[in-house]
Amino acid sequence: MSADSLFWPIFFAQYYSALESIAVVVAVLIMISSFDDLFIDAWYWTREIIRKFRFRNDDNYRPLTPEQIKEREEQHLAIMVPAWLEYDVIAQMIESMVATLDYRNYTVFVGTYVNDHRTIEEVERMRRRYKQLRRVEVPHDGPTCKADCLNWVIQAIFLHEQQAGIEFAGVILHDSEDVLHPLELKFFNYLLPRKDMIQLPVASLEREWYELVAGVYMDEFAEWHAKDLVVRESVTGTVPSAGVGTCFSRRALLALAATTDNQPFNTESLTEDYDVGNRLAAMGMKSIFAVFPVDFVTRGRRWFGLGPDLERVIRMPLCVREFFPDTFRTSYRQKARWVLGISMQNWEQMGWRGSFAHKYLLFRDRKGIVTSIVSVVAYILFFQFILFYLAHLVGIWTMEFPSIFIEGSWLQWVAQFILFALALRVIQRFYFVARLYGWEHGLMSIPRMVVGNVINFMAVCRAWKLFSGHMLMGKKMVWDKTMHDFPTTSQLVQKRQLLGEVLTAWQAVDTDKMSDALQEREKTHRPLGRILISNGWLDEETLAEAIAFQSDLPRANIDAELVEKYAGYVPQELCVRLRMLFIGNDIHQRPIVAVAAPLTVEEMQEVSIVFGQDPAQRIARDSEIAAGLRYLRGEPDAFRPLPEGTTGVPLLGDLLIEHGLVQKDAFDAAMEAYRPEEHGRIGDYLVASGVIERHVIEQVVEEQRRLRAAQESH
Repeated sequence: MSADSLFWPIFFAQYYSALESIAVVVAVLIMISSFDDLFIDAWYWTREIIRKFRFRNDDNYRPLTPEQIKEREEQHLAIMVPAWLEYDVIAQMIESMVATLDYRNYTVFVGTYVNDHRTIEEVERMRRRYKQLRRVEVPHDGPTCKADCLNWVIQAIFLHEQQAGIEFAGVILHDSEDVLHPLELKFFNYLLPRKDMIQLPVASLEREWYELVAGVYMDEFAEWHAKDLVVRESVTGTVPSAGVGTCFSRRALLALAATTDNQPFNTESLTEDYDVGNRLAAMGMKSIFAVFPVDFVTRGRRWFGLGPDLERVIRMPLCVREFFPDTFRTSYRQKARWVLGISMQNWEQMGWRGSFAHKYLLFRDRKGIVTSIVSVVAYILFFQFILFYLAHLVGIWTMEFPSIFIEGSWLQWVAQFILFALALRVIQRFYFVARLYGWEHGLMSIPRMVVGNVINFMAVCRAWKLFSGHMLMGKKMVWDKTMHDFPTTSQLVQKRQLLGEVLTAWQAVDTDKMSDALQEREKTHRPLGRILISNGWLDEETLAEAIAFQSDLPRANIDAELVEKYAGYVPQELCVRLRMLFIGNDIHQRPIVAVAAPLTVEEMQEVSIVFGQDPAQRIARDSEIAAGLRYLRGEPDAFRPLPEGTTGVPLLGDLLIEHGLVQKDAFDAAMEAYRPEEHGRIGDYLVASGVIERHVIEQVVEEQRRLRAAQESH
């Protein structure tokens, strides 16, 4: 046999032998990691069994109920939201937060950078709407790091305390993609000030079955926050902050600020949440990972699109929910930042401090910088062993050296142990995922484990690259922005609120004044918004924003140029009768009408006949609609600038209804037949129709003149 004919068989035999040697190293590393995982499993399940039997047989044990936490008197609470390039989700998040929270005594502080103009515009738009919202400006360009933004927000919170003469019992950290539960602040309020840091579980909002990357977050958080964090608190009594759903007591923030020159959060860390949890533990602060079962209403599509959307009520811990990244690149880049902060920066800055138990958990946090690479190497090895096996079966590969994985060797026992540990990982992953999202996602979590390992591999590789560049060449590590999604209203299963409920939730009108206004509405049948404005309890801009929010319609701004441009396209009598203005077409050539309140079904049908299709509605101020109608009737100064604090002169019909001179139903019925080109002025038409007497009309017209004169002299 020639040397050439022996080269490739010997080469592949040596290559296979090298693969086995590498496999030994990989197997030992996986075994060590598996022992770590088994310890966590054993601790968790032992703890669960003991607690179950102990509390089941304890007649004095009474689980905490929602009624108990609602009974606690509300303390002042602050919510801080750091925002860098969050213009696409921040408004939705704030709207959802205010509409959801069952709490009144809170203030929201949103931190923005001076060079992030789009986010500033969105926050300012929300600030004009919500009286409990404050915008905090970071006085330099972004991005820096999340900790830097939070430190500026904290200083603004302390300043607000001085100016308002209050003290916040707790400060809650949230991101701009978070979905909150109504009882969240009630729960924090119940635990404060007995606890210094309260961490709620974090969960991913449900994704479609085919969204593998996004599904990985569902799986990982379902297990981490149901098992791992519970064990961590049980073993050491400390809890790392998850960066969202974390409540800090005032005492904790003051203690952190006192030791860091008024910068509670570490600006040298990309995972300031993990860092602050460790620092509070070192100070002896009381932390808790709070598990409080509540009901969540969820809605999702049936699998494979079969059947209508499914709405269900599930029992799960009170938690913060959000959409995590759904693309491979955004996912591994986000996780790279986590690895950098938790495993590398924290190691560099804090070393191996604390008790043996604390050091063990530090090891568990940091082992990923090795095991994530080892896992993918194991996949590559497994794939190659399969290829060699198939080649051996078909007779292509015939030469091999004696295998080190001989029958009865310790390596075979290692391999069997790894398979056993892997089976446990799969079973538990299925259990924790199925418990939250159903058995279908529980099954999908098994193939998603492979996807997660590949993402983690790429994240660790990127983290090593960035950390090496930082250590060797001094490259600064900054906030690696992850773009976020926010669920739709239908996904959140939010019911439509009444206008009074919206304004009360916004703290635009206090409850006593709202009660008085509702009573007046029952007596006079006047619109609630008009009652609030006429009494000086509400401004017109906030009312328009509230109506737009309530009806889920965009806003519109009306001026003389716009009204004149589209005058004559729609019959004037229809505009007057429905208090509507035609303001053009959208990009799809659908007609747009501006209204002060959404049209009824019957009114929409009437307008649709004119346009030949359903128009799109936009909400405008009532005074703008009134000015536009006057302009159509030939009053050129209808849009003259109004003095600050005024809302324009009401229309004749509005004054008649407000003063109780005519019932709204009677007025609307009379206007059904009104034609301006035929009947002339509305007042003359109402008199001629017998709806009202002449002297009453003259009195109301005179009042209009007095109001107009008062505004002009203002």
